[in-house]
Amino acid sequence: MLLKAGRNSSYRRRWQWLLRTSRQYWRETILALLLLWLFARLNEQKHPFSSQPHAVTSSDISFQATNQPKPAQDATHHGFLPVKQARAFCQKQNWQPYPVRSTRRKIYDLFMLNDELDWLEIRLNTLSSTVDYFVVVESPFTFTGLPKPLTLKENWARFEKFHKQIIYHEVDKIPFGASRTWDYEDHQRNAMYLQVIPGLQGEQQANFGDVVLVSDVDEILRPATLALLRNCEFQTRLTLRSQFYYYGFQWLHRGPQWELAKATIYRGDNTILPADLRNGEGGNWITAWWDKAELWNAGWHCSTCFETVDEVLTKMNSFSHTSLNQEEFRNRTRIIDRVRNGLDLWDREGQVYDRIDDNKDVPEYLKSDSERFKYLLDRDGPNAGFRDGAFNKLVRLVEAGKRQHRHGHG
Repeated sequence: MLLKAGRNSSYRRRWQWLLRTSRQYWRETILALLLLWLFARLNEQKHPFSSQPHAVTSSDISFQATNQPKPAQDATHHGFLPVKQARAFCQKQNWQPYPVRSTRRKIYDLFMLNDELDWLEIRLNTLSSTVDYFVVVESPFTFTGLPKPLTLKENWARFEKFHKQIIYHEVDKIPFGASRTWDYEDHQRNAMYLQVIPGLQGEQQANFGDVVLVSDVDEILRPATLALLRNCEFQTRLTLRSQFYYYGFQWLHRGPQWELAKATIYRGDNTILPADLRNGEGGNWITAWWDKAELWNAGWHCSTCFETVDEVLTKMNSFSHTSLNQEEFRNRTRIIDRVRNGLDLWDREGQVYDRIDDNKDVPEYLKSDSERFKYLLDRDGPNAGFRDGAFNKLVRLVEAGKRQHRHGHG
C-alpha cells in the first residue's frame, strides 16, 4: 500500500509540474504574441515589405500644387499645412503628421556638381519653393582623380536668384589612403554633410527632426514629395523611388524605378551619413530592418541627359564606373546613333528603354521653356538633339562658307 501511495504521489507531482510548466509556457507565448502584435501595429508601415506601399499619386501632385503655402501663410505656419490637411495628406501614406509645428522643419537638399549647369538650373527652379537650403558641393578632382574646374564657382552669377538658398562648399582635400574611385565618391558625398552641416549657424543651423535629402543633381524630386517629407513623420531610411529615364524624357528605362535618391532625418551626431544612406550601410543595425521604407514615384532620374557629346565624354572620364570608359564607347558617331535610337551606350545586358512621345510627366520648368530644353524632350533628328554633333558642325561649316562667299563678293 505504501509503495502504491508513493507512486500515486509521484505521478501527481509530475502532472502538477507539467501543468504548471504548460500554463507558464502558454502565458509566455500569449504575452510574446501580444507584444509582437502591438509592435506590428505601432510599426505597421515601417517594414519594407508592408502590404500598403507608399507612393506619390496624381492626386498628391494636384493637392500640393493647389495647397502650396503662400509666403504669408508660410511664415505663420512655418511651412506646414494646416493640421487637418496635413493629417489627410499624411494618412494616404499611412504616416502621421509631424508633431513639432512650433518651429520650421527645414529641408536640406545635398548634392554634388560636376559640370551639369542645366540640371542645376532645372533643379533649383523646380524645388526652390519647397527646399530651404541647397547644399552644393564641388571638388577640384573627379572621382577618378583627374583635375576639373569648379563649374558653379565660375558661373556663380548665373544663379544669383538662388544665392540665399545655396550653401556652396568646395571639398578641400583628397581622402587619405584612397585607392579606389568609389573611395573618392564616398568622400565627396560625405563631405556634403560632414564638412557643411555641423558648421552652420543662425537660421541655417540644422535642428533635430529636419529633413536631409541625398541625391545626384540629375535626380530631381517632385515638390509633392517634399511637401510629404516636411509635413509627415517618415522612416529614418527612406528610398525615394523615381521614374528612370535615359538621354532625355523620351526614353523610359524598362524595369524598377530608380532607387538611389534618399531621405533621412537629422539626428545630430547620429545622423546617417550620405554615403551610408545611399549604400544601405551605417546607422543603428538593430532597427535598420524595420525603420526604412520606399516612396514610389517620388521624382525623376535622367541619366546621361546632356546637350552636348562633350558632356557625355566628360561623364565617362569622371564617374566611378571606369570599366565603361573604354575607347570603343567614346566614338562620337556611335554615341549620337545610340541616343537617337534609345540604345544603351555600353551594350549592357537588360538595359532596355521604352520610347514615350510627348511625355507630360516632366519637371514643370522644362515645360516653361520647351524649345531651349528640347534636347531633354526629343532625341529625334540626325544629331539626336546634341548641339555639338557632326550634323550641327556640318551646318555651321556650310553657313560659314556662305558668309565667306558673300564677303568675297562684297
